[in-house]
Formats: sequence, structure tokens, C-alpha cells
Amino acid sequence: MSGIAELRARRIWDSRGRPTVEAEVLTASGARGRGIAPAGASTGSGEARELRDGGTALGGLDVQRAVRGVIGEIRAALLGSEVADQAAVDRRLIELDGTPDKSRLGGNALVAVSLACAHAAAAEADLPLWRHLAGEQPVALPVPQIQIFGGGAHARARVDVQDYMVICPGAGSFAEALEWTAEVYRAAGARLAKRGALQGVADEGGYWPAFKSNEEGLAELVGAIEDAGLRPGADVALALDVAASQLWRAGAYQLALENRSLSSEQLLAMLLRWVERYPIVSIEDPFAETDRTAMQAFTRAAGDRIQIVGDDYFVTSERRLRAAAGACNAVLLKPNQAGTLTETLACWNAARDSGYRAIVSARSGETEDVSIVHLAVGWGVPQLKVGSFSRSERMAKWNEGIRIEEALGARALPYPARRLFPRAGR
Repeated sequence: MSGIAELRARRIWDSRGRPTVEAEVLTASGARGRGIAPAGASTGSGEARELRDGGTALGGLDVQRAVRGVIGEIRAALLGSEVADQAAVDRRLIELDGTPDKSRLGGNALVAVSLACAHAAAAEADLPLWRHLAGEQPVALPVPQIQIFGGGAHARARVDVQDYMVICPGAGSFAEALEWTAEVYRAAGARLAKRGALQGVADEGGYWPAFKSNEEGLAELVGAIEDAGLRPGADVALALDVAASQLWRAGAYQLALENRSLSSEQLLAMLLRWVERYPIVSIEDPFAETDRTAMQAFTRAAGDRIQIVGDDYFVTSERRLRAAAGACNAVLLKPNQAGTLTETLACWNAARDSGYRAIVSARSGETEDVSIVHLAVGWGVPQLKVGSFSRSERMAKWNEGIRIEEALGARALPYPARRLFPRAGR
């Protein structure tokens, strides 16, 4: 393998029309790799910090300082470095920034460079990124979590729950899961339109609904599954992202849609009722990132029945996951939340050591970059969440999974949906 001969960066635009950073690495042999930083709307307090310019232009969101950092300080530090030594590259990036939250050079700058180096190393080896990451290990396609209704910070709090999603535990392949989801997505839109409850499309491509209560979204989703000719639970199950940190104000969970305030105990009881009434197999961030006692209590109460996912709660941190102390049983993996690929992989390794599941996830501000699909496949992470089943920045990722599944053919490990969610139909 050869060294880094050039490192470039530029400002490009994400799915919300906001600036973001793209890095481009060129090796001495001519191999090239690009990486783009996504951006979240619902963010955990402990995640890597973006570097934005501030001021009035572009709402203060410009990234020219981050771009200058890549083509200046970061470029000078990485020129000549072995592109295939991802751990060394990422370690140098972390040392160069020198802050615990990546705020000096910016998590957006660091993750773009980290991704670009991974792609350049794969190109150098003439391999797709997933195969470069997997080596000779056999791999499977991940199980998709796909948003149908969007709320919370992704839809101006039209509903309090951030994501109403589907998982297809009955599907026999990645492609079949997407086909079933397409039918559910179409049926859900038709139901909303018929009722005059379709208000548009949220940040991640899910429908922006006008519901009278948060529970109404669950009932509507079950109805859409049935309208699509599929069996709720057995074929298609439900998943939620409550994003509860966004609801936590003045010592309680504020449900604006229903004009009521819930204690941790009341929210826990409500979620348990939902789990009993609806075919829910996964709930993400059911409590605020600071509400450790409630997260532990909910895991004790429901963790043997459903997947309880920490996003803001863990912020892709190996240290936080190893200190979970019985909170959650799964972790969301977001490379830009950690800042580098090496730190993201360390969190996944910690999850496996602890018996936790994991889901590689996109952000609400996305781009055409399909890296996360390759990370999920190459690292053997069994689930993938990229948003809804519309908008090209989302569909690019789902379509990349189809290509990888086709390339693997009979060499793929068994598709893991039925193993992950065997009780979904009960």
C-alpha cells in the first residue's frame, strides 16, 4: 500500500441545503477516496462537535473554517501517512485536534477525512469498501429500520415521537425487506391522504402527519401494514425513536401534541402499554440521556421482549457503552457522532463484548455518501437505519445495499432478520 500524496477538501451541500465538508484523499499510486460529513438535528450532548463559521451568512452554518483546517493543518500532518493504516490515521487526527469533543478542528472535518482515507485504502486494494473492511470474513446484509412517519426535531415537532419505523422480521433478504417496506410506505401515504392528514415530508423522507395523539401513529402504521397485504408483527413489525432528550424540560417529559407532562414513571408505563398493544420490536432513546435510572428500569421491564437502543445515551462512545450498567441492550453507531471510523468500530467491539446489538445509522442531514452501508456490511453490524423510503440521499443507501447483496450472491451469510426478531409474530 502507498502513502497519502494529497488531501483536499471542499464545501458541499447536504439534504437540508446546508453546508457540509467533503474530503478527498489521493494516494501515491493514484487511488482516490472521498468522504462526506453528515449532520444531525437531534444530537446528544456528548457527541463530536461540528465546526461551523457562525455569523449571519448561511445562518451561521458555513464550514469554511473546517475546510481550511483540512487543507491546511490536517493535510500537513497526514501527507506521506500509510493510507491503509486506519487506526494510525485516526489516532493522528484525534491528537491533532487535541480536544475531547473534536471542537477545535471539528468533528465534521475529522469524520470526512477518516472516511476518505478508508475509501482510498479500499480503492488502492481494488476492493469495495465493505470487502476491504471485512477481509476474508463472510458477511451478511443488515436488517433495515425504515422510517414511515417523521416527527420530533425532524418535522418541527408535528408529533412528539421522532421516528415511526418498520422492521421486516419475516423477510428472507435485504431486497425483500425493501420491497415490503415500499408497499407499507405507499399504503401509509394513501391512508393519510384519504383522511386529509398528510402535511408533507419530514427531513428523513418519512410522511409528515397530522395526528391527534402520538399513539395514533402506531395504529396508523399497523393499518398501513395490513393495507399492504402483510401481517403486522409476523411480516412487518414496528420500531420507534422517541428521542426523549428533546422532550425533557423542567424535570418532566413534555408531550406538546397532547398538551401533557409525564414523569419518568408515567412515560415508562405508557411505553410498556404500547409494547403490549402493538407489534413493537425496538425503541430508541425511550428516556433522556440524563435519565439513567429510568433507562435502566425500562430495560429491566422490557429488555427481554424488545430491543432498547441508546443513541443520545451512548453517542457512539466505547467508554459510555462499557459503563452502561444495565441500561439498553443495543447501541446506535454514527461515525460523525464519534468523529472517526476507529472510534466507531471500538464502540461496536465494546457492544459485542457486552452482548449488545448495534445499528449503523445515518443522520437527518445526509448526502449521497453511501459509506455507512459498507460499514454495516464490512463490520458485520446486523442492522442499518438511514431514514425513510424516499429522497435520493436515503434511496442511494438502500440501493447500494441491493448491489452488495447481488454481488455477494450465495456467498452471503444467512439474512439475520428472523434470528434477530424471532418473537415478532407472537
